[in-house]
Amino acid sequence: MKGRIYLVPVTLGGDNFKDVIPEKVIAITKRLRFFVVENIRSTRRFLRLIDKGFPIDESVFYELSEHTVEKDISHFLEPVNNGHDMGLMSEAGLPGIADPGARLVALAHQNKIVVTPLSGPSSIIMALISSGLNGQNFSFNGYLPVKPPAREAKLRELERKAHEGYAQIFMETPYRNQKMLESILVTCHKDSMLCIAVDITLSTESIKTMRISEWKKNIPDLKDRLVIYVLQ
Repeated sequence: MKGRIYLVPVTLGGDNFKDVIPEKVIAITKRLRFFVVENIRSTRRFLRLIDKGFPIDESVFYELSEHTVEKDISHFLEPVNNGHDMGLMSEAGLPGIADPGARLVALAHQNKIVVTPLSGPSSIIMALISSGLNGQNFSFNGYLPVKPPAREAKLRELERKAHEGYAQIFMETPYRNQKMLESILVTCHKDSMLCIAVDITLSTESIKTMRISEWKKNIPDLKDRLVIYVLQ
């Protein structure tokens, strides 16, 4: 009999795992010994966080990135095909959203392997539901272009879709967040609504939704912060 793949959530940062990860999920994670992960170092750190005695040296870790070739992903499934359960883990939050884990899940379905999602935090979904913006119709756009002209063109495109009734969710790497905010404030219409969700689930969490015109009067310092943007 084949094993199954558990989609294992991790924290969005910090050490307060008991506040954001259900006890049942922790128990399942502790018994796993095979993992496909976005980052091996951060995964080992999380496992030692939830269980100081976790047998890291007795566990097998496969690293899955956007550069991993398909034949290697097929190799990752060998323990599952041999009857062992496996955990799929992102670097933060839920796997498969804004992370390469979806490739393993797709291959698992092709090979008739059971995939079981486990409850945990997703900064993307948590930002949306706390924004007050359209949770019925929305799009997640991942990372926008880095170069200012391309980024501003993309923002104008997203704003058009937002005004058609589809909330637009996107993100940026922490060290570029201030530049992203500057582009939003310069590019978007003053009456467009913007939610800036910062450090979700952490002690420094801040989630605010205001019009662009209001944000221009209250520009936050977002440099090196974990931010999700929702535009409508």
